[in-house]
Amino acid sequence: MVDDNPLVANTFVMVLTSGGFDAVAAYSGTEAIELARKIEFEVLLSDVLMAQMNGIETAMTIRKIRPNCRVVLISGTDATSSLLSGGELLGHKFDILPKPVHPSVLLEYLRAPAATPQTFIAGS
Repeated sequence: MVDDNPLVANTFVMVLTSGGFDAVAAYSGTEAIELARKIEFEVLLSDVLMAQMNGIETAMTIRKIRPNCRVVLISGTDATSSLLSGGELLGHKFDILPKPVHPSVLLEYLRAPAATPQTFIAGS
């Protein structure tokens, strides 16, 4: 889970862990990228709007390191649309969930047949 708010990132990690997933928190895009170089994971869960490096920039960089990584972005702002469009112009498509997302909805979404992850890097 990637979120520049440690409380949010840590809460998502607790939800994921209690739901049976292995999860680790990163508090910036840069930290998530470093973790991607060290840890194999199937899903990146990230907030879109973060200081320094947004979630879309983070996801595009991580996909270069982990090309098969599923990206799930979480956002509660209208600004996300223009950022997503920029990523799509570069050939990237990401799953997106609206904030706030209820823990049961997040876990159900991640357990869906299209998503069979074991380890997450989460963030927002």
